[in-house]
Amino acid sequence: MKTNNFALIGAGGYIAPKHLKAIKDNDQNLLAILDPNDSVGIIDSFFPDASFFIEYERFDRHCEKLRREGDEKRIHYVSICSPNYLHDAHIRFALRADAHAICEKPLVLNPWNADALKSLEAETGKGVYAILQLRLHPSIIELKNKIDIAKKKVKHDIVLTYITPRGKWYHYSWKGDKLKSGGIATNIGIHFFDMLTWIFGEAKQSTLHYYSNDRAAGLMELENANVQWFLSLDNKDLKSGSTTFRSITIDGEEIEFSEGFKDLHSLSYKEILEGRGFGIDEAKASILAVHEIRISKPIGLKGDYHPLLKNLK
Repeated sequence: MKTNNFALIGAGGYIAPKHLKAIKDNDQNLLAILDPNDSVGIIDSFFPDASFFIEYERFDRHCEKLRREGDEKRIHYVSICSPNYLHDAHIRFALRADAHAICEKPLVLNPWNADALKSLEAETGKGVYAILQLRLHPSIIELKNKIDIAKKKVKHDIVLTYITPRGKWYHYSWKGDKLKSGGIATNIGIHFFDMLTWIFGEAKQSTLHYYSNDRAAGLMELENANVQWFLSLDNKDLKSGSTTFRSITIDGEEIEFSEGFKDLHSLSYKEILEGRGFGIDEAKASILAVHEIRISKPIGLKGDYHPLLKNLK
């Protein structure tokens, strides 16, 4: 595998260490890092010699300087771990800097942003790659193969439950701002919606039953499945002693995928570097699905659509 030069935007957040590890695990070089906050000591564990910038203008100038020094020194890939609402702008920066973009979920917040990036890809000849790591999980691949082999045009009944508590800080950060994060369905649910649309087809209809800053629930009709979904950031929804809960049942059968998450980012990078990454077209279905949730008005809890809805008021 060729050794490429990377830049990274957003080193201080939760997901950045996975990207730093992925770059290192694949024997790539990280030359430049941008983050407006300087609490980024994690860099020392991976690339202590990387140039670090807290100002975008100086980062931009540095990347341009490297570009002018030839292919061996220029930035080939930009990894984007910034807040969701900045992904579109930072992907554009990467493409215009003559580099490919690797972006954490969600790729963009709005479907029309994805369409515009497709045009910019064509103009620059560079690619945009989404981190859709559940598509690389062995259990999920096995499930997709099972569904594909069956080739039956039947509607499966799916119940998706994801409870991952967050502290008070969450709602004071950009993640708690719906305009910046896209809200709970976009911020913590998009990987699951991507996985489900990948396996069972695009969303045909979506009904939102409940929405608050820390919980959301609804029904989503896919081409080959009806999905009852519930997402929560509130630890009151967990059983005593639990720290998180992740469950997907299909026709009443639990899909086990609690293990196997450890190195999926590193594998995602390997796939991208070897020309098999997931691009804008692959990411589009889940962007459309969560955008529909975001613009919908909840109709209320009319019926027992999910086992945990009884806890909501």
